[in-house]
Amino acid sequence: MRVFLTGGTGYVGAAVLHRLVTAGHQVTALVRDPDKAEIVRDRGAEPVIGDLADGPSVRRFADAADGVIHTALPADGSSARIDDSAATSILAALEGSDRPYVHTTGAWVHGSGAAITESSPMNPPRLTAWRVPIGERVLAAPGVRGVVIAPALVYGHGGGLVNLVAAGPRTEGDAPALTMIGHGDQHWATVHVDDLADLYVRALEGAPAGSYFIGASGVNPTVREITEAVSRTIGLDGRVAPETVVQTLERLGLLGEALLLDQQAGGEAARRILGWAPERPSILDDIAAGALAAAS
Repeated sequence: MRVFLTGGTGYVGAAVLHRLVTAGHQVTALVRDPDKAEIVRDRGAEPVIGDLADGPSVRRFADAADGVIHTALPADGSSARIDDSAATSILAALEGSDRPYVHTTGAWVHGSGAAITESSPMNPPRLTAWRVPIGERVLAAPGVRGVVIAPALVYGHGGGLVNLVAAGPRTEGDAPALTMIGHGDQHWATVHVDDLADLYVRALEGAPAGSYFIGASGVNPTVREITEAVSRTIGLDGRVAPETVVQTLERLGLLGEALLLDQQAGGEAARRILGWAPERPSILDDIAAGALAAAS
């Protein structure tokens, strides 16, 4: 299949690109400059230089493909506007063709929950509230095999928000402790980046129109467990210290609000419909294996 991919040099997108190429797909990857073009070319894809905010170009690239996977997102205040523009352009290109479009949202849109599934209500934090209406448009698009994937907290190969935990403040004294995000009792739904990439490709190849999948492995450790594992890896012997909600919000702003959510999810729909079977090490095992040290 000829696949148009956005975000092919990003954390998730690079894993998706690798999985697409190894599965035999012909990938055209949108990049912003010649240096990134060389990166995706070396990884077996054909680069096209452009801007995600350039609607006509995005529409043209999508129109030339048999299917589209959209993982790119600028990490700034333009995210909502650019994601809306990209989705609009891609849907316009694919309308009436029944070609697949796999769009990215995030598990945070469900808010806190002890057993989050695809049918759980939407209760997004302010950071990601804009994702909900865009995802709904993709799922309801006429004549498009629209699919939405909501990744949990992504880890693996030394990347992801685990590094934010590792960069947290240390307490003072002879035996410093790593500060947790909040009190540490909240759970984080998690997924290895390579398992997530497999989910994207399975969705592209076979998910029915209107499918919505939470990309979560079913391993939902507490923030305390994650921070203790990171603390051991960075030489603090597992010592951790809580901070108040107010302190977390002052330190991390809207991101802190999202990271204070208490989420547990298992990705059952993808397992049932697509045969998805996450098999990579858990986030705690990944940290213990020294992934953070390897990335530093």
